[in-house]
Amino acid sequence: MSNKTKQEPATTGSPTPEPVVKKKRGRKPSKKQYFTADVDLAIQEYLKSSNQERRNFIYKNRIHYAFYKLAENLIHTFKFYYTEVESLEDLKHEVCCFFLEKLDYWKPEKGSKAFSYFSIVGKNYLILYNNNNYKKKKQKADPLAADEDEGVLRQLGRDERKQEIKDFIDYFTEYIDKNMFTMFKKEHDRKVCDAINVLFKRRENLEIFNKKALYIYIREMTGVETPVITKVTKILKKVYRKLYNEYTEIGYVKV
Repeated sequence: MSNKTKQEPATTGSPTPEPVVKKKRGRKPSKKQYFTADVDLAIQEYLKSSNQERRNFIYKNRIHYAFYKLAENLIHTFKFYYTEVESLEDLKHEVCCFFLEKLDYWKPEKGSKAFSYFSIVGKNYLILYNNNNYKKKKQKADPLAADEDEGVLRQLGRDERKQEIKDFIDYFTEYIDKNMFTMFKKEHDRKVCDAINVLFKRRENLEIFNKKALYIYIREMTGVETPVITKVTKILKKVYRKLYNEYTEIGYVKV
């Protein structure tokens, strides 16, 4: 009895097309996201390049804006308003020049994020700069005039800080909208979460500030008892802190 070789079945027609893999729709980059992962990559490309023209292109198109916004936030967050330049815009430019000088000192292989490194060196630079100019101003300026100038500058800083918090809360409410069903499995928990998120979105129109009044307001909106509101509020507080730490570390929230 002869052994017959088993033949593969013949294929007919056109080959089976490759499955189409749908790309996930990502969130469009926002102007608020100034120090993104792309900035880290751009700095690494800048450091690896020995071509000055290429370096200039990378810095101008992918790094400079992040440095400018970081300088702006450091100045206003920590109120570094004692300056010998004519305007805060000039001071931001000086800080950007300092960052440019320090580019070659950042070592990504050590595990630090570019945002963290430049935040630290930028803050230290501004502390020294601010202290030196404060001493000079005390020696030269009329105390009343100096106090008046400082008051105006501090108000500008407060306005900038308010804008930063507003930007973060916009991220926070968007994050809650997208992750509510993952965070809370029970319907009454989601009702409370949604109500709190609505209050965050309408925060500028709210005239209610004390905790007790807010609890009553949420209870009326949802029909849910206070213990449930307290439980959901505690969870949202933890999420808020986590996201705010992320926002201050990298400049945006991964929604």
